[in-house]
Amino acid sequence: MSSVFDIPSTLRHLSHGQIDVTGKLVAASNATLYATCTYEGSTITCIYKPIAGERPLWDFQDGSLANREYASFLISHWMESDLIPPTVLRDGPYGTGMVQAWVDIDESIDLMEYFQGDDPHLRELALLDVVLNNTDRKIGHLLPTSSGHLYACDHGVTFHEEDKLRTVLWQWAGQTLTPQEVEWLLRLKIVVENKGRMVLEGLITEIEYLALLARIEKTITEAHFPEPSQEWPAVPWPPF
Repeated sequence: MSSVFDIPSTLRHLSHGQIDVTGKLVAASNATLYATCTYEGSTITCIYKPIAGERPLWDFQDGSLANREYASFLISHWMESDLIPPTVLRDGPYGTGMVQAWVDIDESIDLMEYFQGDDPHLRELALLDVVLNNTDRKIGHLLPTSSGHLYACDHGVTFHEEDKLRTVLWQWAGQTLTPQEVEWLLRLKIVVENKGRMVLEGLITEIEYLALLARIEKTITEAHFPEPSQEWPAVPWPPF
């Protein structure tokens, strides 16, 4: 997929620009602020999620959701999938938080129909969610653009050490991975084991890091998409 963003430039902009909050997404369960980021005379729109606005969760470490959002972007970037918009972890008006480039979606696309399709971009996202152990992949997290690119948002509840995959994208359950998909995972494994290890261990716990590596290795070895679990709900609620 061809990126909507110039990723190095956008990451530099988000990392060093001045953030000004202009609104709030009221439907979000955690503080999700609509903002602008101005750098070297240029302004882009972004989402800012301060750690101070996170609601405690019983199964995730307090104050860790922004870290998981950033770690998810790194995994997507290292897989060369470009499915998560450019994301940084930095200080802002309300303290440290996740800052992510805003995506203008194609409003003509009916997400209720779109998410059920056999779209290769959705399949790629489904594989990314397996790696991330995403516990909350909802329909409303899909951000298809008018250029044909697909992005996805809201990755705060990821990387749990227990298998907790919950997603609306089960179209490929049990299907064999393609050679390209296996190659993506092999490439990711090398990065996660080497230069990515120190970065990830600063964002998630050691046991979560080891579980991530084990998931990658298991998916490579089994070479197929997992089936829905019979031990917990396989689809998040509400699904949108």
